[in-house]
This record gives sequence, structure tokens and C-alpha cells, in this order.
Amino acid sequence: MGQQVDGPDQAHRRPAGVSDATVEALGKLSEALECVERARGHLYSLHQLIGHADLMLDDAVELFRSAGHPELAARVEEDLLGRNVIAGRWTFQIVEDFDDGYYALFRELDRQARDELVGGRRHLYEAEMKERRRSPGRPGHEARPAEG
Repeated sequence: MGQQVDGPDQAHRRPAGVSDATVEALGKLSEALECVERARGHLYSLHQLIGHADLMLDDAVELFRSAGHPELAARVEEDLLGRNVIAGRWTFQIVEDFDDGYYALFRELDRQARDELVGGRRHLYEAEMKERRRSPGRPGHEARPAEG
């Protein structure tokens, strides 16, 4: 069994000639994309929550009718149930527009920057930060998983 080499794997090592400024810029772009990924998750949560709420309105309409409030039931059913959440759009349309537009471009530019500048390598900034912060040789501070 060969000895484990200490340090990041090749996919997380800075290519020769790449400056600190370039690694920092790529790290900031990646961090921004991670924020957008989180926002996208919230957008999907909005999509699911609004959809669930709209389906719950069926029960509310029936309960208002059963309780003797047909006018209120009709108003909820006709004015609110199935209503667009933004002019002309249900949430699935918002999600699709986001995914196909802003999100797709953001991911494309992140990948293009990494491909052009560091051969597609990801998380170089974080890999170098890990090397600066870990205590080599200490349990739990390994550079990477043990080779199996």
C-alpha cells in the first residue's frame, strides 16, 4: 500500500503561472454563484409553498360554503384560486425564466472563467485556504480522504 501524499489532490492545485489575484477573483465568482444557488432553492420553496397554498384554497372554499358563506367562497374561488402571483405568471413560469436566463448565464460564466483560467479546476481558493488553516499530521486535519 502506497503512502498518502499530504496536500490537495491535483484537481485542487493551482496551475503554474496562475496569480493570487486570479484565484481570488475565481473564488469570489464561485462564492457569488453559491449565493445564487441558495436563492434558487428559496425560489423553488416559494414555488412549492404557493402551489400548496393554492391547493388548500379548495378546502377553504368548500368550508366557507358549508359554513353558510357562499359569497366569500365565490370570491376566494374566482379571484384568488389559480391567480397569477406576478403579472401573467404562476410560480413555475418564474422558476423556468430564472433557470433559463439569469441562472444559466451565471453558471456558464463561472464555468467559462474556470475553464479559461485554471483548466476547469474548482474551489482553488478554498483548497488553498484549507492548506493554510489545517494542522498537517493531526487527526481530522487530513488534506484529503485516505486512498482506498
